[in-house]
Amino acid sequence: MTRKTRVLAGAGALAVAGAMVLSGCGGSGFDDSGDSGGEGGLTSSDDALSILIGSSGEAETAAVEDAVAAWSDESGVKAEVSVANDLPQQLSQGFAGGSPPDLFYLAPEALAGYAGNGSLVAYGDQLENKDDFYPSLVENFTLDGDFYCAPKDFSTLALIINTDLWAAAGLTEADIPATWEDLTAVTQKLTTADTVGLAFGPEYQRVGTFMAQAGGGLVVDGEPVADSAENVEALDYVQARLQDGTFAYSTDIGASWGGEAFGKQLAAMVIEGNWITGAMSADFPDVAYTVAELPAGPAGQGTLQFTNCWGMSADSPNQEAALSLVEFLTSTEQQLTFSKAFGPMPSIQSAADAWTEANPDQGAFLTGADYAQFPPTGEGATDVIADFNAQLESLKDGNPQEILDSVQTNLEAVAG
Repeated sequence: MTRKTRVLAGAGALAVAGAMVLSGCGGSGFDDSGDSGGEGGLTSSDDALSILIGSSGEAETAAVEDAVAAWSDESGVKAEVSVANDLPQQLSQGFAGGSPPDLFYLAPEALAGYAGNGSLVAYGDQLENKDDFYPSLVENFTLDGDFYCAPKDFSTLALIINTDLWAAAGLTEADIPATWEDLTAVTQKLTTADTVGLAFGPEYQRVGTFMAQAGGGLVVDGEPVADSAENVEALDYVQARLQDGTFAYSTDIGASWGGEAFGKQLAAMVIEGNWITGAMSADFPDVAYTVAELPAGPAGQGTLQFTNCWGMSADSPNQEAALSLVEFLTSTEQQLTFSKAFGPMPSIQSAADAWTEANPDQGAFLTGADYAQFPPTGEGATDVIADFNAQLESLKDGNPQEILDSVQTNLEAVAG
């Protein structure tokens, strides 16, 4: 995996490409080397911990490795971090082979599949800081009344603007787009022979922001609404801008994700999450930018919100140590350290003021949480979104209504 756009589910597409492969790879019970009589029913042993993550880049990898090493030194428990190239596939292989990691990044849309086959421990209620997590994040990782795993952080999507290209186009702070009409106007001014006005990944996890702004979404109150008039209006708008060349998919302009397109100045603006800050600092430190809320659509403001949790394997022989590590990784101090290193917002409420003070120029991300939608999290949603993403790749020349009708059919099939 190269960037969050390929991982999220971060925050959202983490398991889009294959979480349900695990449906036949359930846990086989506690390892014989462990003692299942530990506190709260958790196993306890002298075994080292293995941690598998999906990373947005070197900044995130280094931050997690440093944090785990610090905990290991303090606790005396050995622990090793591995970075997955394809997290869903590697998790599937680990469970199928009887050697899953003790802890791993888990997206909310993957929860039902992992929990349903017995691969997870529902340890959330045993966390000392369980009441500090944002309730909406806890809800994302609660299934049938069981709080499974600690949200490790969260992110929203915002508008990232190259300030130098903005000024070169004769635009000022007063021109930051507040509506779709404004967005159309500024992207026209920003688009040149070498740079597109706005770029984003060819996926629901970016295009879905327009659906939210139009008053749509994929699921509302548990009911599939993909084929709604609001969603058609959103895709019609995006399609028109793709056709006139003021919008572009990052993959169509030579970049693997929005952050790369932005850093290489192939796009003057991108729709990305707060993980882009770490990538910009590490890979494109000379590119000046500002962060703004996404413009409102016909129904008002809208964005998407993503999170992952620390999934714990039911087969881990040392779950007590794993719980201790999770509490360390989700502490106020450590989450603020992660935020500084690679951009995500802390998942705990006690860190909100410190994060805001430390990131005064990124307030749009936190403000977006007030009106953000979560991607669907029901069992089978990952497969539906994967198919939707495949169809969105050809949106420029496709039929929005037909695409959404297909998504509606797929959603109804997994919901029924």
